Amino acid sequence: MYLKKGFKRTAVVRGVIPWVLMTNIILVLYCLTTTSNVNIRPIQEETCSLSMAKAVVSESPEATQKCSPKVNIMFMKTHKTASSTILNILFRFGEKHKLKFALPDRRNDFRYPQPFLCSQVKDYTPGQCFNIVCNHMRFNHQEVAKLLPPDAVYVTVLRDPVDLFESAFHYYHRAVPFTWGISGEDKLTEFLNNPEAFYSPDAFNSFYLKNLLFFDFGLDNNLEVNDPRVVEGIQHLSKRFHLVLIAEHFEESLILLKDLLCWSMDDILYFKLNARRTSSVSRLDPETRAKAVQWNWADWKLYEHFNATFWERVEAYGRERMEREVKELRRRNAEMRATCIEGGDAVEAQKIKDAHFRPWQPVGEKSIMGYNLRKDIDPRWRTMCAKMLTPEIQYLSDLGVNLWVTRLWGWLIDSVL
Repeated sequence: MYLKKGFKRTAVVRGVIPWVLMTNIILVLYCLTTTSNVNIRPIQEETCSLSMAKAVVSESPEATQKCSPKVNIMFMKTHKTASSTILNILFRFGEKHKLKFALPDRRNDFRYPQPFLCSQVKDYTPGQCFNIVCNHMRFNHQEVAKLLPPDAVYVTVLRDPVDLFESAFHYYHRAVPFTWGISGEDKLTEFLNNPEAFYSPDAFNSFYLKNLLFFDFGLDNNLEVNDPRVVEGIQHLSKRFHLVLIAEHFEESLILLKDLLCWSMDDILYFKLNARRTSSVSRLDPETRAKAVQWNWADWKLYEHFNATFWERVEAYGRERMEREVKELRRRNAEMRATCIEGGDAVEAQKIKDAHFRPWQPVGEKSIMGYNLRKDIDPRWRTMCAKMLTPEIQYLSDLGVNLWVTRLWGWLIDSVL
């Protein structure tokens, strides 16, 4: 009996050791990448003072002369909100029109979770101007504004905070050490039954599991229910962003984005990227959902506010007009799926034949799906199809970012697990 208990204890210890080692390595990597390029702030103002105006002519037959396509864009890429799909749209538009991206250096984010600084931009020099900023960051408007012309359009996307919390818990919990002690198979429900027993605001990566949207926007994600600073934060963001998209109404969101930016339907065609297989999604009962709302109260109020403004925008656009545009977008996307994708749909990671189209996976799992490019694709569509299927990490490499830190992290995860 004693031997059995000792064996179990030894097995547990051996199972924990790789996670402890990996966490320490990750911490070292973060220290290396967040301290080596600390710049002393220059005395001169760093504001973008040059005009980045660029003539972009729409090639779409539905284009009119009422407006010109907008090219100066800040997309605040939030976590687990279908933002990777929007990122791909922006990458393709920027490449097509030879726009200038503000890109991260050595990683696929701007040293998240640190607040954004201009010095985190690859090859940045004070006063430099860009057209598009769109990679993960912890939002800091004062610094972002220094990179873009005054006419830049600010856009972001939100998702139902309960579904976002479920997704974030699934995707990140192995990278959040305080969750390792949660027992049982249903760790999410166990956590929500008594979150204070596990959660600490100061714990490593804890922000992933409470009010993640609020944190992404640079706000305090640990505010209590009914704290007036929640409403103040929402009002602050309302003044910063010209359009807030809603992930649950993705197609309507893209139509509003197309209208705001004066883009064409061709510009917003997409394939859903970075999506989980359905079997990995936890179905939460009403009681658990209510607990998730209470735990992520600040995010819930944020979502409530911008969901209401979203439908005000839809009404202003016109319901019938919106229905026609969504129908056309679906038709065009279906055509592209048939043209580009082998089998016409996403497949699990292990079935993706070309590593260039294989998406980044959460720690310890292979739950994110991707695509295979058709072998018999028409040469006229090959380049466009390949770009539409390319995940974020590979696209950033194609744009010239040396992602050695991100790739080292991935190698460590694969080696340990």
